[in-house]
Amino acid sequence: MTEVSATLQSVLAGHAMRQPAAPLALAPETGDVLTYRALADQTDRLAAFLHYRGIERGATIALHLHNGTQTAALFLGLMCAGYVVAPLNLLSQRGQLAAVIAHSGARLVFSCAAHRAQLAEAISELNDPPDTHEIDIDALRLFEEFEPSRHAPVHRVTTGDTALLMYTSGTTGMPKGVLLSHANLLSAARAVASWHSLTANDRVLSSLPLYHINGQVIATLAPFLSGGSIVAPHRFSATQWWDLVEQFRCTWINMVPTIIAYLLNTPETPETRKFPGLRFGRSASAPLPPEQHKAFEARFGVPVIEAMGMTECASTVFCNPHDDRRRYGSPGLPCGVEAGVIDEAGRHLRAHETGELVLRGPNVMTGYFKAPDLTAKAIDADGWLRTGDLGFRDADGFYFVTGRLKELIIKGGENIAPREIDEALLRHPAVLEAAAFAIADANYGQEIAAAVILKPNAVFDPTDMTDFCVRELGKYKTPSRWHVVTDLPKGPSGKVQRLKLPDILGA
Repeated sequence: MTEVSATLQSVLAGHAMRQPAAPLALAPETGDVLTYRALADQTDRLAAFLHYRGIERGATIALHLHNGTQTAALFLGLMCAGYVVAPLNLLSQRGQLAAVIAHSGARLVFSCAAHRAQLAEAISELNDPPDTHEIDIDALRLFEEFEPSRHAPVHRVTTGDTALLMYTSGTTGMPKGVLLSHANLLSAARAVASWHSLTANDRVLSSLPLYHINGQVIATLAPFLSGGSIVAPHRFSATQWWDLVEQFRCTWINMVPTIIAYLLNTPETPETRKFPGLRFGRSASAPLPPEQHKAFEARFGVPVIEAMGMTECASTVFCNPHDDRRRYGSPGLPCGVEAGVIDEAGRHLRAHETGELVLRGPNVMTGYFKAPDLTAKAIDADGWLRTGDLGFRDADGFYFVTGRLKELIIKGGENIAPREIDEALLRHPAVLEAAAFAIADANYGQEIAAAVILKPNAVFDPTDMTDFCVRELGKYKTPSRWHVVTDLPKGPSGKVQRLKLPDILGA
């Protein structure tokens, strides 16, 4: 890693020259290893393939793939070659997936056989569908027949070029497209690498998907920038987790509270093992309950550094230090950003005064795609990003999140818009009104509950309602708890005040 690296392209060029045979990504399922030299070669061949297809640099390319060395090669290679990557969430239901693809303007979607049907259903809804290209996710070979020198001209990426178009759920059903430049991503990756003292000798175990900002920046770009390596299984397995730590000699593990909960609940324990090279675990994407935090450290002997990220800040916002100043229940100190707390008038507050958290720094997004009005509302003239989170900082500068101005449900680190669930429930013939809301959950951090008002003479059948939601939303977004009510709390404008529902219903 050098300070002159202004783009992901220049970072890759430096590693390919200095340590070409060093591993970057390792796939436990197949044994595939992606080296820095192989990534550089495959990036050139990928660019040649896209040039052959008539897709110009700067175009948006979508990825509808689970983790693997091929996915990592495409994710990094596309950005290094000067394209904009739009990762698609595999948990999205058909309508939302179609809307995101259309909004992104993706020229091409890379997918694989495992997700062919899901993608085809979404694309069938589009009037102007993109091309699709299916790859073998478990075979580390990309476009071997394309010779870069013959098919693709040299293209130099600049620091302000957009690299990532990442969709994040809002308080409406349609996600917003966050534009992140090479400068944004490198600033965030540098902050993480510096904070955790990452070097080329470090190796992370992370099963977080590459369609999630944490999996992209924390688990992929930070190791990539520092010249380290990533062990990226296709999916999380509690029974295999510690075997992978031991087998691949990982020096840190990247987690979310859901993973921590499952590891605590698994009967297999590594208490008798020793992991001398394992320096720390990192937890973000949702608040980590202090009880689980302490229980994990006590049982496994691995310190956990709690952090907090936002898609709009390339995942880097707050992080706890690695020393005895760590605070349970706090996401920590500002990491790579300036932070503050403001009141409703926009005035900055003092320590222990609660208000909205605001952030400013080089990793704050360039804006929302095709939404200048939303961008102007989110980022003020002085560059402060309004997060929608309520909280305060203590006298030592540690931040605490006490609530949300936004109404997002964060289940297992995934943002879920309650309005999307409301709209699905209103399509059920028995439902008159509906409001989805978050409830605390030991495994996922938050789970989904729903309050419904039935139409006259309608009968509530929880099994039928659950089955209906699974069909409309998918299992992950289906409420786990139901409340049949006669009234919903509403404000003067008639808008449902869903944040009051947990207290009203005792949920």
